[in-house]
Amino acid sequence: MEIFSSSVVFEKVADGKRKDKSVIQCMECSCDNVYMGSKDGVVQHFATGSKTGERLTLREITKRQMGRSGEISQLKAVPVLNHLLVLWDSSITALNMFCLEPIAALKKIQNVSQFCLGEPTVHTQQVFVELFAASTKRRAVSIHKVCVDRWECVGNVALAQDPVALAVYETCLCVATCDRYILHDYQTQSALELFTHNLGKQNVLAKQSVKGEFLLNGPGNLGMFVLKSGISQRPPVPWPDGVLDAVVNFPYVLVLQSKSLHVYSMLDQQLKQTVFLNSCKSLLSSTDGVFVVGEREIRRLWQSPPEVQIQKLLGCEQVTEALTLLDGVQSLLPEDSYKNLRRSIVCTSGWIHFYREAFLDAKELFIKGDLDPRELISLYPGMTLISEDFKSQPPTVSNAKDLRKLNNEAQPEFHKYLSFLCLYLREIRNTDLGQLFPQDIDTTLFKVYLELGYYDNLDQFVSSHNDCVLDVCVPDLENHKRFFTIGLLYQSHGQHFNAIQTWVWMVDDESVDSSEPNVLLHIVKTLSQLKEKSIIMKFIDWALQKDQKENPGDRSTFEPEEVLSILTNYPLALVLYLEFLVNEQQSQMEKHHTLLADTYASQILQTDPEMQDDATNMEEMKQKLQQLLWQSSFYDANAVYEKIRSSGLHVEKAILLGRVGEHRKALCILVDEERDEKAAENYCWRTSAGRDREFTQQLFSCLLQTYLESRPHVPAAVDLLNQNAVAFNLLMVLEVLPGSWSLQLVMRFLCESLRATTHDRRMRGLEKSLARMDNLRQRHAWIEATQEMVRMDKSRVCHSCQWQFNGPEFLRRSTGELVHTRCYSTNNSQ
Repeated sequence: MEIFSSSVVFEKVADGKRKDKSVIQCMECSCDNVYMGSKDGVVQHFATGSKTGERLTLREITKRQMGRSGEISQLKAVPVLNHLLVLWDSSITALNMFCLEPIAALKKIQNVSQFCLGEPTVHTQQVFVELFAASTKRRAVSIHKVCVDRWECVGNVALAQDPVALAVYETCLCVATCDRYILHDYQTQSALELFTHNLGKQNVLAKQSVKGEFLLNGPGNLGMFVLKSGISQRPPVPWPDGVLDAVVNFPYVLVLQSKSLHVYSMLDQQLKQTVFLNSCKSLLSSTDGVFVVGEREIRRLWQSPPEVQIQKLLGCEQVTEALTLLDGVQSLLPEDSYKNLRRSIVCTSGWIHFYREAFLDAKELFIKGDLDPRELISLYPGMTLISEDFKSQPPTVSNAKDLRKLNNEAQPEFHKYLSFLCLYLREIRNTDLGQLFPQDIDTTLFKVYLELGYYDNLDQFVSSHNDCVLDVCVPDLENHKRFFTIGLLYQSHGQHFNAIQTWVWMVDDESVDSSEPNVLLHIVKTLSQLKEKSIIMKFIDWALQKDQKENPGDRSTFEPEEVLSILTNYPLALVLYLEFLVNEQQSQMEKHHTLLADTYASQILQTDPEMQDDATNMEEMKQKLQQLLWQSSFYDANAVYEKIRSSGLHVEKAILLGRVGEHRKALCILVDEERDEKAAENYCWRTSAGRDREFTQQLFSCLLQTYLESRPHVPAAVDLLNQNAVAFNLLMVLEVLPGSWSLQLVMRFLCESLRATTHDRRMRGLEKSLARMDNLRQRHAWIEATQEMVRMDKSRVCHSCQWQFNGPEFLRRSTGELVHTRCYSTNNSQ
């Protein structure tokens, strides 16, 4: 992969007549200024011309001969001071960086083997830069403060060995000697030995990496990254043997050999690119790129933008590498660009997994990468995109398949891809991304359900809120003969009339093969839930004619009176609705209860008792009517009685007569007309429930008299007495019994009555004794309260009558108050 592009920015033509000593030795860049130092002591100043694309041109401004001989070892520009520092003949000389004239105020610094600069420091009075000069002769690093018109030595760091390489960050010096690397803080004077090495002098490196980090040539041909604290936060780079120089151009490390340049990633430590060169000496990193200094040419390398690199990696399907690069350069990219690239990487990975049929991984990656769902939908044959302005960009991955061809040649495999589309669309339809394209997603999901035959899922989907396009979906459902689903789709889109009309057609047309068995019930429920009365009125007669028994559910759309007027011609439905009002809604309106009773009676009287089914219905209706008459207290008893007066509903008439207090008549009907002694007895017990004992005794006595007035009912009267002795008053019974009855007939009654009478008498005596005992307990408590000693004097008065005590006749109340005994007795009697 080509990460860095290169071009020659300067080339020196060799003079073939004599030995040429003007080979390039070093260079420096500062803004638009380029400086070169040659082996014969010449410093040249160039200005960079206008950039034409990626090409950089140099224009020579001036040059200066430092002396008759000696090479220029190092150049450093100080733009803040307009100085150019030149290391020549083991001395540092300060020149003006524009005219290359020496600065007279700044004398040479002698015995320097190499130097480096710190960051400029700005104070209120002056601006200065720290200069760190390493001396092999003195085995030390001297620290100078460089100002515009002077410099002075402000510190010195002594070393045990000759310094070979030097790098500085803030107050930390990274020094390489002939056999080891050392970190030294010149402010705290603390030193830390890092590791030893066995490199030759020209292969020892100490370079600045990113902020606060040094790049060192470690043992075993490893490029080591070391922080100023002495620790390493990145793995080392395994680079080749014989490294001459190395620089960091984030996120890459460029490693120079004599004939080649190797580019390694700081993120995954892998070799990314190799550039073959002529004989080279050093590298220089600048804002314009990396310059490779050779003997007769200078070559510039510039890094392609991270976005371009990532796109190239995606083109090669190096997804992991692209993601590593993106995360590494996140701080260099705008937030929007970073997010877009990350989505692109994740989606590319998703496409690779998709065509490998690793569908679960593909789904997670597509969701994570915010894939436009229309990109996926457009790949499937038969799927309609609603968005007209969408332009598909098919994925450019090597394992891509043609799903249209797959649909024709391998249906089972294609159905796997359809199932994935279904899973993916269901996952995203309620997300923020899904809300951007609701019609495309819901219409496609609808088609997938239909294509795969997931009819239960389809009905559930179209029954809830959806954004399916009706013009697209309805024809598909008609082709698949899913007419009930058409109604559900209309209903979910608010087209209730079309929905009900479709279902009505299904019920009326017997030739329609419906998979929904109870369409009529669904129509009734739909009508009951509608708020549009106009639609309900169009179909209500049809629904009632089909079946009056269907429970319509919610009936809140119409007022009860409106419903009753509608159901006038539909008696069964009328009964069901009245039962709903009375039993469920707990209506207390007299009209509703009376109308329900009348309707029960009408249906009972109209039923043919000879038909078996009708007889069953009549008996059930009688039970309902009797239950209503017994339990309800809101109907008009007289009106209902007039309704059934001439009928054979004797039990019902008896209940109604009892409701108006005509118990004697009611019992006569049950005994003489209904001829049901059990019903008469139940009438007495049910009517007297909750009433006092005297009423119960009178009611049973009335029934007994009714039996005695008719000679054939003598056995019934005897049974009544013997089985319900507790319900009678013994004296009243003895007064009305005929003298002709033998004692044996009523022996059981008499025994039980006497036993009950004795029991009552004893219970009353027991209650009286318990009351007397409670009274004695209370008196005892009062007496106990008066047994303590009380000191009396003339100032003591009765709390009740306020008279002074004149004798021992007093009591103390439980509250501690003293009263006369006569006052205590009076108060207690009151």
